[in-house]
Parts: sequence; C-alpha cells; structure tokens
Amino acid sequence: MDKRVGRHANRTPRVSVVIPAHNVAAFISETLESVLAQTFTDYEIVVVNDGSTDTTELETQLTKFWDVIVYLKQPNGGTARARNTGIEHSRGELIAFLDADDIWLPEYLREQIAYLDAGRLDMAYANASLFGAVYSPQETYMDRAPSNGPADFEAILSGRCNVITSGTVVVKRRIVELGMFDASLPGIGIEDFDLWLRMAKSGARIGYQRQVLLHYRVRLSGLSGNIIQQSERTVVALKCIKAKTELTAREEHVWRHTLNEAEAQLLLETGKAHLLRGEFREARLQFRAANGYYNKPKLRLVDWALSVAPITVAWAFKTWRAPELQFIPVAIDAPRIGNGSGAPVDRPWKSAPAARR
Repeated sequence: MDKRVGRHANRTPRVSVVIPAHNVAAFISETLESVLAQTFTDYEIVVVNDGSTDTTELETQLTKFWDVIVYLKQPNGGTARARNTGIEHSRGELIAFLDADDIWLPEYLREQIAYLDAGRLDMAYANASLFGAVYSPQETYMDRAPSNGPADFEAILSGRCNVITSGTVVVKRRIVELGMFDASLPGIGIEDFDLWLRMAKSGARIGYQRQVLLHYRVRLSGLSGNIIQQSERTVVALKCIKAKTELTAREEHVWRHTLNEAEAQLLLETGKAHLLRGEFREARLQFRAANGYYNKPKLRLVDWALSVAPITVAWAFKTWRAPELQFIPVAIDAPRIGNGSGAPVDRPWKSAPAARR
C-alpha cells in the first residue's frame, strides 16, 4: 500500500470524501475540482487508486491536487475494497462517497450535512441529474430510480427507494460497526446495495433529498453498464442478499416479488437484444416468458406481431425507441434464466403489477 498525504490536506476534517479510482484518468480532474468548489470546506479528500492500468496518466492528472489530497495506491481489488481502504484511512466522522467520474454541485456537502444534522440521520442521499449516455438531458436519477416514502429496509429491498452512492453521506461509525462493504460479493454495485440494506436492517435512520445536488455520469463502459448487465446485477444482488440475510416472513415476500420482477425485466431486455440481432424466435421466447410476470396486452401483441411480421416489428422498435438502443448490447450471452434452451420458464408470478421502472 502506497500512501501520500498532501501538505495542505485537512488533518481534522468533519467529512472524509472517499473516491475510488480505477481507469478514470479522463474524468478525475473534473470530479476533484467539483469537491474543491464546495461551499462547505471542513473535509478531506481520499483518492484510492485501485490498480489502475492508466496510473501514469491518473497521477499526471493528480499533480495539481497533490497538496490537498490523501492518495492511496493498491493492487486492483474492486470497488468495495477500494472504498474500504478509503474508509480505513479516513479521519472524518462522516464519509461522503463520490465516484471518480461524477460531479458535485458547489452546495452539495453544505446541503447534505445540514439535512443530515437537522434530521439526526445516520445516512442521507440526494437526487442527481444524469448526463452522458442518457435517454433525455432533463432526466434525473430519481426519474429513473425513484425514492418514495420512508427509506427503510423493505423500501430499499423492493426498489421503492433507490440510493445513489455518489450522492450519499454516512456516519462513519455506523459503517465500521457493520463491517463496511462486503468485498466478497460478486459483480459491481452489489456491495453498495448490500451495505445500504444492512444499514437499514440495523435500524439506521436514512433520509433523502429530491433536490438535485450532483451530476451522475452514465457510461456504458463504466459501473452503470448496459441494460442487460444492470438487470443481471439486480438479480444476482437479490440472490446474494437472500443467502446472507435473515428475513422475516414479510421481508421474504417482498424479496420474492422483487426477484420475480427483476428476472422478468432481465428476460424483457434480453428479448430486445435478440430482436435487434434479428433473432426473432429467441426474442419471442424471452418476451413470452417475461409476460408471465407482466401479463401485458402490449407484450401479447408483440408476440403475435413477431409471428407474422418480425422485420416490421424490429424496424418499428428501432424507429420508435431509438434513444433506448444505446443501452442494448449488440452481443449477448446464452439465456440467463431457465434451463439454457431459451424456452419460457415456469415462474410463480400469476397476476402481478408491472415493473416499477
């Protein structure tokens, strides 16, 4: 572990800003400038280079920030380990997480800390505007992933409340008590979901602001990934949570419903990818399986239309849903749900409401 502490880095901060960095040299300067522009100034910045292959360029970009940051360099271990390293070397009573390609508005820390203090909260997150690979430049994070009602365990588990990590400030003591991020979990982003659930399960007081206080960069090559990767990650995350968490009967009911919904979403998105590839039989099978959950007349119509005019259906989708195409991968793997044949799978869905997103 290499460590470098800037001579002007805050030694007794209230807030430690933890920024994991892996192959983000192109974005890190803009991110750090947004921290240095904060109207709240009682903070330190901890940057963790997690085995970046662009370390030379990253450190070149960091040259003008050396005096004001704590810089840690370690072999690649994933985002969870990088964040844990940042937490372990932090000195503030609060941890503010920020990904190395996102951007805070100048009032971010002031507003978040005032909100956290006023509500005597253990954790607070805020809304973000989205930029980069987005459907609409006016879209916000909570437009795509809403937060409604109290942010308790069931709300986070079900997706009624969705936490954005770059917009989150947490009491450090609560994170440490819970063992921090679980670096043993597979995939990217699952460790965040897991920690927020453990926070809620432990009785932590969690609140959120609808006010947009940051810009969240959507990159198909970044942590966000394409729509199938996102859907797969949700399914894997839910299965991991079930394996490691003792759920009440009610929580297990919520978990089962959420998993069914996530698997249906994965089938639907996989069907779209097959459609764009001209694999019409596979697309029909995936759409039909997904509709076992959704029970939507529109999907039944698509199923029928694919049987009589598949090329027209593909043309219509590409024309009418053009903004969505960038999120759908050209190449897809074997079916992710079922017995590997691509056939519809038997799911205990019966009649259920449509997906939340």
